[in-house]
Amino acid sequence: MATTAPTSPRAPRAAVDLAAVREAWGDLLAAIERRPAAEWPPREARGFLDQLAADEHHVEDDAVPGEPTVGRLPLVLREHPAPLNLDALDAAIEVERALFDLADQVAEQVQRPIRTTRDAHGHITTDQADAADPARWHYQAPTSPGSRVFGLHWAAVWIEGRAEDEPHEDLFAPTPPRLLDQIADTAHRARRAVERALGRDGRTAALDDPCPWCAGPLTGRTRSGGEPVVTCSTGAECGAPVMRDDWGRRAWRGADLVVLWVAMEAARQ
Repeated sequence: MATTAPTSPRAPRAAVDLAAVREAWGDLLAAIERRPAAEWPPREARGFLDQLAADEHHVEDDAVPGEPTVGRLPLVLREHPAPLNLDALDAAIEVERALFDLADQVAEQVQRPIRTTRDAHGHITTDQADAADPARWHYQAPTSPGSRVFGLHWAAVWIEGRAEDEPHEDLFAPTPPRLLDQIADTAHRARRAVERALGRDGRTAALDDPCPWCAGPLTGRTRSGGEPVVTCSTGAECGAPVMRDDWGRRAWRGADLVVLWVAMEAARQ
């Protein structure tokens, strides 16, 4: 009886890193148009960047190959306003180029060429249905951006499918271990570049503003792959309407950070 080879542990790690890049991509594009900020919480925790990221993710998920929209076009193909955050722009271009090039290399090794037929006169005809298969990665050419026109989100999803050897009839061969290592390494570097540009690569900062509920010192923390969190040093005596962490401190995460930010803004007035 035939047995299926166990999936390499590098495949799920690559999938997690690629998903993290996709989820943060809207924040990174928005950061390009905003001046770098040293304050804490991170800008995206204030609400509006979360919404931008959600909108970007929604557009990407609903997109159909062959129907590109401006928001999904690669940075090098669309007109972009003058950047205010060059670090974010450099990171976006670096990550975009790395994943596009990786998709080209993966397709070259595992994707079957487009089928052709030869008639009795020796004329070669391309199988148009095979060529138009939405699962196929198309290379960039002098007259066409190929699959790059669908943006980084599609490239990351396509690469993830090859890392995990998702079946699609006979279009793809199994991904060899050495190529899987390359996918995992590139995905991890891309994630680190995005998190570094967004200030999510792990840091701790004392906030200038005190807690709006008890005037205690606030501390903000980020870590790679984790959500930002703000804690109040007062402890259980703080009356903020949020849950306590394992050490009894009031802790704001996720949507609660928006509530904290609004309260801080009101206290400044």
